[in-house]
Amino acid sequence: MIHSSWMRLAMLAAVALAAGAGAADQSIDRRALVERHSPHLRAVDAWAPLSVGNGQFCFTADVTGLQSFPDYYSKNGIAVETQARWSWHEDPNPNGYKLADANRDYTAHGSTVGYPTNMKAAATGWLRENPHAMPLGQLGLRYQGRPLAIEDVKNIDQKLDLWSGVLTSRYTIDGQPVSVTTAASPARDTLAVRIASPLLAGGKLSVRLALPRGYVIAVKANPPLDWSQPASHSTRVAAQDQRTLALEHVRDGARYAALLKAEAPIDIKYPSPHEFLIAPAGGEELDFTLSYAPDDADGAEGAVAVIAQSARHWQAFWRSGAAIDFTGSIDPRAAELERRVVLSQYLTAIQFGGDFPPQESGLTTTTWYGKHHTEMVWWHTAHFALWGRPQYLANTLRWFQQTLPVARRIAASRGLKGARWPKMTGPQGRDSPGGNPLIVWNQPHPIHLAELMYRSAPDRQTLDRYSELVFATADAMASMLHWDAAGKRYVLGPPLWIAQEIYDQSTSMNPAYELSYWATGLQIAQQWRARLGLPPDQDWERKRLQLSSLPQKDGKYVALESTPDTWDNIASRHDHPSFLMALGQLPGAGVDRAVMRRTLDAVLANWDWQTKIWGWDYPMIAMTAARLDARRQAVDVLLKTDGPNNSYTAAGHNPNTNLPVYLPGNGALLAAVAMMAGGWDGAPAGAAPGFPREGWVVRAEGFKPLP
Repeated sequence: MIHSSWMRLAMLAAVALAAGAGAADQSIDRRALVERHSPHLRAVDAWAPLSVGNGQFCFTADVTGLQSFPDYYSKNGIAVETQARWSWHEDPNPNGYKLADANRDYTAHGSTVGYPTNMKAAATGWLRENPHAMPLGQLGLRYQGRPLAIEDVKNIDQKLDLWSGVLTSRYTIDGQPVSVTTAASPARDTLAVRIASPLLAGGKLSVRLALPRGYVIAVKANPPLDWSQPASHSTRVAAQDQRTLALEHVRDGARYAALLKAEAPIDIKYPSPHEFLIAPAGGEELDFTLSYAPDDADGAEGAVAVIAQSARHWQAFWRSGAAIDFTGSIDPRAAELERRVVLSQYLTAIQFGGDFPPQESGLTTTTWYGKHHTEMVWWHTAHFALWGRPQYLANTLRWFQQTLPVARRIAASRGLKGARWPKMTGPQGRDSPGGNPLIVWNQPHPIHLAELMYRSAPDRQTLDRYSELVFATADAMASMLHWDAAGKRYVLGPPLWIAQEIYDQSTSMNPAYELSYWATGLQIAQQWRARLGLPPDQDWERKRLQLSSLPQKDGKYVALESTPDTWDNIASRHDHPSFLMALGQLPGAGVDRAVMRRTLDAVLANWDWQTKIWGWDYPMIAMTAARLDARRQAVDVLLKTDGPNNSYTAAGHNPNTNLPVYLPGNGALLAAVAMMAGGWDGAPAGAAPGFPREGWVVRAEGFKPLP
């Protein structure tokens, strides 16, 4: 079965069309650019498992090309798992918990509103943990009937060919050669596997498919697979013949189908209720596809066909959109930046193209129960539009459109107009208890992202497609502002939780970044009304023009007005220096450039770089430096090495504290590089306005400027 097939096929067609349109004019040798950064391993590296996927489905392999060493990789680096963004499970809810059961009342601006922030409520645990991501099957090798051991594998030569999306793993076991080829279908949730070895003919080598119960849900970040309670879930053989094994896996109300189809007859054994051993009935080759679906799996194509489809898709992908090449640069960091950029494009494409926005660990591992944190959606997906691949961003915005009714109900429950977006959510859009519902910087994202879509296709069709999303979001933003009669201005909060998550949510008011984002979002929404021939919304305009000024102290911006101690208290220089985003990610509404320049210099010199600086902070700060024409500082912070969470593995992953996979770092890197190479509205004249002139040779093509 093709899941969301019309969307994914449309995406493939758009990639192919873009590839054909621009290929003749390209000055960058894109194949050479991509291939020189294809990961090539010659030893076991638990921090560099390699993945194949299509945005909705992802298979992560260890050095064997399958998942033969799951415990070793999980313990020592990054887990090897199979995930699909549609696969979810929900525990029974016999107490009928609902979000309001976790409410705590907040009184401000003359009214009392309940927010689900009570962490002591009986309902909170269930509401946070459910629904949660459900892993798919684990596929690994068995040798002489036992688990393969690390020391069994010698002479490793593994390469992920980024140009084709095909993973080839070669090694020896007991002196005998083994070759495993792995690829994912671009249009179906199907894995193709080709194994060749004399050990297959001798019956010494087989493939084990095991279906876990789920994740150990008590672990919030990087939970292990749950192999306990085999009687609490079922794996039924729905069909079997000489070349086919069709399975149905059920736990509570969650169900998925798995279909294994081999090119030649196979032998199948059943060691335990959720475990299957597959071997060829004869010969030295085992070729098969393994397809998953929430309903009936369809494995129409064979392994050879899927591998060929993968190659066509990835060649079209790399020929489409933008590219950047640093060949000739004398800065010794240029090659590493180019590597990070190429690998980040691949990793975000294979994990961020599903029909529900990604979790921060994508489809590699699981964090926060697999839920999407909507404040991260800009860093996850804005780069797709800037790199000329807006179809990936369009898919994310489709979920926001589908979730509008839920967001409207959230707004109404809090006395707001329009649509108020949840922060930590599963596919249905329900918020999760905790500080999450008080986060506000997620609110303007749909407007900003819709504007990026319009800049990619500035036509009436784009306006009609996203105008309801833009206007409902702006209505909620406007109604979240309150009139301060004494100051004759509109204020934001309390209560709220700012992007720098260290301040008292019940008293926080007027954070610098969020104020600038409010002004920007309302201005964009007014531009959309004008483009549609509609008059300005008077409520939006009044509040935008009378919005509080960005808070500052001693000539520098501070995090928020209600606690302006950013530069007085080292404890207030933990976490994200989010006020920099007002002129960086955003174009600078309400910003004084001289004040922001002093603020940037103070951050670079005096921030606490060791406490909760995340992978996206470095590119975010680089964007501010670029807009201030501090090009050398932009590159220096982008590649900063004396702080945590800014390293990239051989596979391209950006490990962060307690999170071995943290894809907002990859997405933010791509957004920053796109801006530094492609420019922004009002950028200095000349190519690559965010890169230094000395030491860098930058060839860039196809980028869209940032607003």
